[in-house]
Amino acid sequence: MRVDSHQHFWKRELGYYNWLTEDMGVIYQDFSPEDLRPHLKKSGIDKTVLIQAAPDIAETEYMLSLANNTDFIAGVVGWVNMQEADAPYQLARFSKNPYFKGIRPMIQDIVDDNWMLNPALEPAFVTLIELGLCFDALVKPRHLKQLLTLVKRYPLLKIVIDHAAKPNIEDAEFEQWALDIQALAEKPNVYCKLSGLVTEAGYNPNLDILVPYMRHLLNSFGATRLMWGSDWPVLNLATDYTEWVSLTDAFLAHSSELEQQQIWSKTATKFYQLQ
Repeated sequence: MRVDSHQHFWKRELGYYNWLTEDMGVIYQDFSPEDLRPHLKKSGIDKTVLIQAAPDIAETEYMLSLANNTDFIAGVVGWVNMQEADAPYQLARFSKNPYFKGIRPMIQDIVDDNWMLNPALEPAFVTLIELGLCFDALVKPRHLKQLLTLVKRYPLLKIVIDHAAKPNIEDAEFEQWALDIQALAEKPNVYCKLSGLVTEAGYNPNLDILVPYMRHLLNSFGATRLMWGSDWPVLNLATDYTEWVSLTDAFLAHSSELEQQQIWSKTATKFYQLQ
């Protein structure tokens, strides 16, 4: 079995996606479950986790409606305004839907790099823990020290770092990112997605440029806390679905069968409690 732990859908007419502009080229169009289905079939992917792409609670409702009507969507990671007083209520309300697995604030787009440490967010974080929900950390390398502080503050919070925090692979920035990732990986409640790397490495990157980063993630987190994701359709900016699957297969060729199973499905299934 294979699980894609990170993919998106969007429908521009809904008006949620302010970041999606014409200059984004191949991804400036609508993407639906039926657009993804042939890629999943070709690559042998059985289930997916659908991830929010807009800071709007209405988009979360939209994603849950897609999950109810799409056989391959196993979970949804949505959004609530963590700073609002009703955030715990919204989380409790969404958690009644078995597809709802957690939330992802769009930290990479927030001006204040210390936002995640705002005391006003504490009720939301405590509620996530109480409900057994997950926290997707959409961060960049500049946020990793703050994220470590957050991890220490909430040791029972299930956290996954999206896209390995988007290291600048194209400019070969490695050392500081690697140190910060290693420090986070030492905390047992922190997981990481093997996703989004191709988009940070320039157009149509080869495996050689990606391997040092992929190897560091595997060495740091181990297969039990590393999960594969496509980041489709954002992935299309750099390569295509089949090619990213092939690159990952090539990288994992020397890993044991169990490790491959963990990265391809078991880690995501356990972390998100997928059925």
